[in-house]
Amino acid sequence: MAPSTPLLTVRGSEGLYMVNGPPHFTESTVFPRESGKNCKVYTFSKDGTLFAWGNGEKVNIISVTNKGLLHSFDLPKAVCLEFSPKNTVLATWQPYTTSKDGTAGIPNLQLYDVKTGTCLKSFIQKKTQNWCPSWSEDETLCARSVNNEVHFFENNNFNTIANKLHLQKINDFVLSPGPQPYKVAVYVPGSKGAPSFVRLYQYPNFAGPHAALANKSFFKADKVTMLWNKKATAVLVIASTDVDKTGASYYGEQTLHYIATNGESAVVQLPKNGPIYDVVWNSSSTEFCAVYGFMPAKATIFNLRCDPVFDFGTGPRNAAYYSPHGHILVLAGFGNLRGQMEVWDVKNYKLISKPVASDSTYFAWCPDGEHILTATCAPRLRVNNGYKIWHYTGSILHKYDVPSNAELWQVSWQPFLDGVFPAKTITYQAVPSEVPNEEPKVATAYRPPALRNKPVTNSKLHEEEPPQNMKSQSGNDKPLSKTALKNQRKHEAKKAAKQEARSDKSPDLAPTPAPQSTPRNTISQSISGDPEIDKKVKNLKKKLKAIEQLKEQAATGKQLEKNQLEKIQKETALLQELEDLELGI
Repeated sequence: MAPSTPLLTVRGSEGLYMVNGPPHFTESTVFPRESGKNCKVYTFSKDGTLFAWGNGEKVNIISVTNKGLLHSFDLPKAVCLEFSPKNTVLATWQPYTTSKDGTAGIPNLQLYDVKTGTCLKSFIQKKTQNWCPSWSEDETLCARSVNNEVHFFENNNFNTIANKLHLQKINDFVLSPGPQPYKVAVYVPGSKGAPSFVRLYQYPNFAGPHAALANKSFFKADKVTMLWNKKATAVLVIASTDVDKTGASYYGEQTLHYIATNGESAVVQLPKNGPIYDVVWNSSSTEFCAVYGFMPAKATIFNLRCDPVFDFGTGPRNAAYYSPHGHILVLAGFGNLRGQMEVWDVKNYKLISKPVASDSTYFAWCPDGEHILTATCAPRLRVNNGYKIWHYTGSILHKYDVPSNAELWQVSWQPFLDGVFPAKTITYQAVPSEVPNEEPKVATAYRPPALRNKPVTNSKLHEEEPPQNMKSQSGNDKPLSKTALKNQRKHEAKKAAKQEARSDKSPDLAPTPAPQSTPRNTISQSISGDPEIDKKVKNLKKKLKAIEQLKEQAATGKQLEKNQLEKIQKETALLQELEDLELGI
């Protein structure tokens, strides 16, 4: 019997152990704690029923369901482990070494039969990058890259190469997810003025000039990241250069390309210049989210036509994470950012919560689609190590801080197959928690002595863009550019100013309807001749305008502070005071 909620595996200087998931958070008896600092690696099988780890002497496999040791292998230097999708094979990798006399080293990539414990095949694999063979979900196909070729094995028979895909200088490949027919995306870097390209093939049709399902060539690519969607109908390609020759970005240059298996391809037009921080597919395979642009970064959801569907505006973020069911999206700013998270309901495009996970180096959705794991791990950060379990509504349900003399190296959820946990209705009310949600203290900006007793001016380095639904624009019409949007706003402001001037000049005429941007509760301006009364009227109107803006923010789903809610409650009293003053006039 699998546990009702996924287990949490923790590896650090305190040893390797497991913790029961929400709501218990007690140490699990499934795996007895292995103390010491020698554990270098661990992994779960795809369905979470098997667990393997290396303790510096052996690599062990246990059954999580039966709590029994299945196999133990003498692999003291193993640093990488991976199970095949149906738990048939365990792949292990040790650093490649050669002898002092220059003779070739011994094979360092081993494939073990999980059932019998015998070694099925050994290979020489010099690089850690792409060390593990790629399996199809039913394990009928397995592929690995060898010297400008992709070798394919069928039904885990590693003694016979069933097929080869040969292209000059193949740098990377990705096997498609999902059922047959299987597809493979391959990347070949450009050379001597020739462009780089990504091609999609359907196994086993590799021969001939028209064998490729789709082809996309591009310049400016030192490396690429290829992302298949879940239904294996399209690939997103992030092409990156190590250096931006214009000097505009420290991160090099990135472009985003879309390639479909029906032969269609396109460059995804991103409305803001700058780096591409993250791109993720929704599990529905019908849309993807990109986080891009110089800080504050934009985040936009695109459909399969590469048209923008919803723009989340700008903010301090550099990562995006869809929930396992695809109905919630977290936009986050980790690394050199403060750890602010925005949790969005992507069906209704409504903000659920805005928690802050300071100093986080790791983020993961729980397979149940309700809980979130954030952690601060060494060696990325050697201070304040620990992890937190959140509910997506922003509540911290569990928190563990590692002692100051210890380190946390790795923490992760036990995986489960899709469909084990059904999707639940989204709630916007924060769930109760006994763990206090400590908001990080924001340091106040330095103010020179001459300005310390003067009022603070709200000057901003960047003009923040609010979220906006792009569906109305995403048909045949192209979305407006940033410059066009600014010009449109200026035009609307001039139009509103002209209408106000007309109404002031001709009081006998019926007043023109106020533009949408003006607060609905403000009363037309009048001058009393008494500067003191005029000043009070002006201040009251300013407060009412601020209240109207707060109400609009609340309507979009933003959580307001206590003092902001108190301001809204004062609206009726302020309107009465304004009316009394103007009647007195």
